[in-house]
Amino acid sequence: MADTASRAMIRTQGRKAFAAFGGRQSGTRHPLVATAMVLPLAALLVVVFGGWDAVVTQASSVGVMLGR
Repeated sequence: MADTASRAMIRTQGRKAFAAFGGRQSGTRHPLVATAMVLPLAALLVVVFGGWDAVVTQASSVGVMLGR
């Protein structure tokens, strides 16, 4: 327990150094950045689990429901 204060001080110094280089400590990402991060994983999961057929089926069903 006695070592906790020194670790907290080191952690705070690291955050200050990170902020000095223009990094953001917290906040939200732009939606396009988030999408660009997720798309490769989504594509991999579709290929690995064969989800492409399910996506096509659902899209077709939605199209029929909308009358197209």
